[in-house]
Amino acid sequence: MENTNEMQVIFDSRSSNESFARVTVAAFMTALNPTVEEVSDVKTAVSEAVTNAIIHGYENEVHSISIRCRTEGKTLYLEVADHGKGIEDVQQAMEPLFTTKPELDRSGMGFSFMEAFMDRLEVESEPGKGTVVRMEKTIGKGRRLWTTQSL
Repeated sequence: MENTNEMQVIFDSRSSNESFARVTVAAFMTALNPTVEEVSDVKTAVSEAVTNAIIHGYENEVHSISIRCRTEGKTLYLEVADHGKGIEDVQQAMEPLFTTKPELDRSGMGFSFMEAFMDRLEVESEPGKGTVVRMEKTIGKGRRLWTTQSL
């Protein structure tokens, strides 16, 4: 398809790579001509997903995290995956303020932020196998072009 693009990146589950993941996805989505706010929303969602994989999925051990991005039309499809310990109860994990690591000052708002900043969020996880977080965001939704007639 002419109106699609795809990329995949795999990196170590080190907290220093969280900013690498954010910037990589931000750079990839520039073809969609996003606003600064749209880029910021996606970067926040990517940060939360990657941080969850590092802290909860791998419990700070170094393994790999993969990010797959695809654009189709004006929509960005994003997948962040780990092969860590998985989530016992996805519904419970997605509850605002729920955290399995209160001692680390985790707010339990990661999935809530992903949900707030993206148009769609889906979490698939199997204990002992890992977690896949899928997100979508349509760029330019609700954006108005101002003309001299608008003023």
